[in-house]
Amino acid sequence: MLNTPMSRRGMVVAPHHLAAQAGLAILREGGNAIEAAIAAAAASAVVYPHMNGLGGDGFWLIAEPGKPPVSIDGSGAAGGKVDADLYRGHRLKAVPLRGPLAAATVAGAVSGWQLALDVSAHWGGGMGLDRLFEDAVHLARDGFAVTRHQVDSLARNLSVLRKSPGFSATFLNRNKPLPVGAIHTQPRLAETFERLAEVGLDDFYRGDIARALAEDLKAAGSPLKAEDLARHRGMRRRPLSLGLPAGTVFTTAPPTQGLATLILLGVFQRLGISQPDSFAWVHGLAEATKLAYRVRNAHLTDPHRMSVHATTYLTDHLLDRMAGEIDPARAAHWPHPAQDADTAWIGVIDGQGRAVSYIQSLFHAFGSGVVSPSTGIVWHNRASSFALDPAHRNALEPRRKPLHTLAPALARLKDGRTLVWGCMGGDAQPQVVSQIFTRAILLGQDLQEAVSAPRFALGRGLDGRIASDLKLEARFSPQVVEALAAAGHQITEVAPFDPALGQAGALLRHAGGTIEGAADPRSDGAAAGW
Repeated sequence: MLNTPMSRRGMVVAPHHLAAQAGLAILREGGNAIEAAIAAAAASAVVYPHMNGLGGDGFWLIAEPGKPPVSIDGSGAAGGKVDADLYRGHRLKAVPLRGPLAAATVAGAVSGWQLALDVSAHWGGGMGLDRLFEDAVHLARDGFAVTRHQVDSLARNLSVLRKSPGFSATFLNRNKPLPVGAIHTQPRLAETFERLAEVGLDDFYRGDIARALAEDLKAAGSPLKAEDLARHRGMRRRPLSLGLPAGTVFTTAPPTQGLATLILLGVFQRLGISQPDSFAWVHGLAEATKLAYRVRNAHLTDPHRMSVHATTYLTDHLLDRMAGEIDPARAAHWPHPAQDADTAWIGVIDGQGRAVSYIQSLFHAFGSGVVSPSTGIVWHNRASSFALDPAHRNALEPRRKPLHTLAPALARLKDGRTLVWGCMGGDAQPQVVSQIFTRAILLGQDLQEAVSAPRFALGRGLDGRIASDLKLEARFSPQVVEALAAAGHQITEVAPFDPALGQAGALLRHAGGTIEGAADPRSDGAAAGW
């Protein structure tokens, strides 16, 4: 898609076009932005099972005109019996990426859906869950065409995933992966959606579904217990924000890495760079990333374990000082490794200007790989973010939340526009979000052009592997690539439109009511409006 679609009555962006259409159908029937986002999220959980699902976590930013934005933390903590000794007893030096011992934190996404619906009720929203889940149920029961992204994700991880309990029966056919275009059905997942629609979302944590999940997880070898699900609650938090000359940017507070996005943008704004795709632009963003991630890596974790509030790092004094540390001609040493993650970002703006920036994830492709046979739910592997070293800032403890790469974004601009945007991409999310913002808002590029444009990421890992290089799509000019290498950046060129550099989306509502949308050509998504 080369042109930016526009509409006035509402628009949805999702990484799969069927999820976007599910959300749009709700808007057409009079639903609001939150209701449309939940319909899109439910459908996405079915058609993009390698990236997200009911067994993962999610974070919301919700904005109603004239009122402060709301943030929802739908993430889970480690189980009450989950500690470092558990893994040492299995002769492990780290929490594994796959398998039952990776399924060690509660899945919080569904609790976030409930809190979002509570906000929707104050808007007058009244659509039943049976309607919001209708497309998800249909797609799970009658099937959908498997995407190239799903096939590629499975192929890269097949050797470990097929060993996870329940995985082969759900995602393989006679122990072989389904090809692109094959019809994949998930009847147990369809039944789970129908059960939640009938009795309510709380059943996921304190009802029949919770009991089934607890039994299946126990049988698989997960350390999670029924009481871990029962004690879980989603949380409303105050979003983090940063004032910039163009307006105010909002993102999610710890345990997410949203702070890194704000530091990155705050530092980059101070560099005064105005030419996208130039050496100065790439170098400035990459160096600002290093400074932002230095703070993230040293301090961000479960907010109840942080000794300094995140807003401390957003003062003008500290941002000025960090910007002054950047050498405009030389790359700073960057030894810190990064990791991969798979995520689905969904954006909605309705005809009343109410906006949602929502992200949900299983963390790595297909999460832990553990599938509950009675519910069809894939469990995430966010526990692998923990360290077993008790001195580590993200040390594993019972009931503690791990650091999250998830970080949706929302901006209220001084000219009256509202922007919601985000991406998958794990460690690279703040970088991709910042690149899109600087292109579309600071430098005035067309929204779809900003999302489709050449992209780069410092330290973007793949499938759990660590990396610390600067990956550039092979669409930057050779002169820029040569200048970056000469400045000391460790360059790795990747294919044009490589989905490993994030599958993003964005919606921009103008003061007059016109909404622009952009879906990433690296994804299977769409911007669907009316």
